[in-house]
Amino acid sequence: MARPESASDSSAVLDPTSSKLSPKRLYGFLAAAEMVTWSLLIFAMVMKYGFEQDAFIRPFGMTHGAVFIAYGLVTLFVWVNERWSVSRGILGLASTIIPFATVPFERATLRRGLLSDSWRLAPGGDEPKGIIEKIQALALRRPWLSAVVGIVLVALVFTVLLILGPPGGAR
Repeated sequence: MARPESASDSSAVLDPTSSKLSPKRLYGFLAAAEMVTWSLLIFAMVMKYGFEQDAFIRPFGMTHGAVFIAYGLVTLFVWVNERWSVSRGILGLASTIIPFATVPFERATLRRGLLSDSWRLAPGGDEPKGIIEKIQALALRRPWLSAVVGIVLVALVFTVLLILGPPGGAR
C-alpha cells in the first residue's frame, strides 16, 4: 500500500511512512553496509595473518559485528512487514554469514517484488494480527523510541557476544 509523501522536515528522517526509511531503502542500506564491513574485516584478517599487523582486527571486527547484528534484526523486521515465507526469511538471515551475500540477496528479493516502499503496519495501514505484528505496529507508531530500542538491542546482543568471546575462542 503506497503512502503519501511526508512533509519535508527533520522528523521525516525516522518517519516509518516516509520513503526515506522504507523497507526497501533500509534493507538495501544495511545490505550494502554489511558487505562493506565484510570487506573491512577480511582486509583486517589479511593484515593480521599475512603481515602480522593486527591493529585493524578490533575496530573492523567490532564494526562488522554491530552491522551484522543490525542487519539480522532488520531482516526479522522486514520479514514480518513483507510477509516473507519461512525459507525466504531464513535465507535472509543466512546471507549475513556468507561474505558479500547480503547485497545479492537484497537485489534478488527486490527483483521479486518482495521489498516495498512503505511499512504495511504503519498508522493507516493494515491491522496487525498476532503479537509479532502488534509489536511491529507499535514500533512503527513510535519511530524515535524504536530506533533507541533497536540501538540498545544491538548493543545488548553485541555485549553478550563480547562476553562469550571471539569466534573460534581467544588465541
